[in-house]
Amino acid sequence: MTELETRHVNVNGVRIHVTAVGKGPLVLLCHGFPETSHVWRHQLPALAQAGFRAVAPDLRGYGLSESPSDVAAYTTMDVIGDLVALVESEQAEEAVIVGGDWGASIAWQAAQLRPDVFRAVVALGVPMMRRAPIMPSRLFPKTDSAVFYTHYFCEPGVAEKEFEQEISATLRAIYWAASGQAGPRDEPSTPNPFGMVAKGAGLLAPLPVPEELPPWLTQGDLDAFVLGFKTSGFRGGLNYYRNLDRNWALQAALEGKKVEVPALYLVGERDTGLAIPGMDRIIEAMPEIVPQLRASKVIPGAGHWLQQEAPEEVNQALLEFLKGGASGLLR
Repeated sequence: MTELETRHVNVNGVRIHVTAVGKGPLVLLCHGFPETSHVWRHQLPALAQAGFRAVAPDLRGYGLSESPSDVAAYTTMDVIGDLVALVESEQAEEAVIVGGDWGASIAWQAAQLRPDVFRAVVALGVPMMRRAPIMPSRLFPKTDSAVFYTHYFCEPGVAEKEFEQEISATLRAIYWAASGQAGPRDEPSTPNPFGMVAKGAGLLAPLPVPEELPPWLTQGDLDAFVLGFKTSGFRGGLNYYRNLDRNWALQAALEGKKVEVPALYLVGERDTGLAIPGMDRIIEAMPEIVPQLRASKVIPGAGHWLQQEAPEEVNQALLEFLKGGASGLLR
């Protein structure tokens, strides 16, 4: 097995930390929130062994990558610009892009915007969606007593203060609550961390901090995530949410444009996102805007952290797609 490489790369005016392994056609792996490139620890060696060059960056604002000070520097377009430059830094012309959570949203839009560079796309958890009729700040709910978590994340300094008080406890609580261990999504034993947040209480208040880690997360893995957020803090990751309205405005330029490359969608049976009203219909309608969607698979028992919770199933589906549905696309 080839040893993992770690290095910093200057791309699109930002210093990005990457973990890479293998030789062959390029596959980029994009993490979500609150994560770092360490979420792809099971996929990196599997891809290398299958004959691919696998590269997982800490996205801007995360882990060992640079965190621009300007909140406006965290739009989806900025991150896609980083990824286009990262492909070039690998001396490649094209790549398959894979993403989970926020990384899935970025991967879909990267493939939509630059099909010449991103020749196939794999998304975990988040489906490709049409542009909403109104901006997110008006779409997501607010009541007198609670706000949707995205509103809470958009309050400058508030979520940072809560999450950084004890980073290990924050991650243990969120990881557990959005995992398959929290129970079936229609009858969870733990509140959904990505739902409504009671005013004055904070997102973590109703979430238990488990004494034991879930079976898919070792203490060494947790330590790697904690180190990442001790280095970057949570501000960079939260700034992605603070650009939701700006992203919505920028997407007007892509209105009606389909994702015209081969695609694969994977979701955990217990993913918290499936609890959002209408999500099942959005997933069913994906072939209308992703005409080359090869498959849409539900992984039994798994939650939101799919590539960590069900690595064997994800690796099998990913490699089948790369060697079948995406074969011949990459050089």
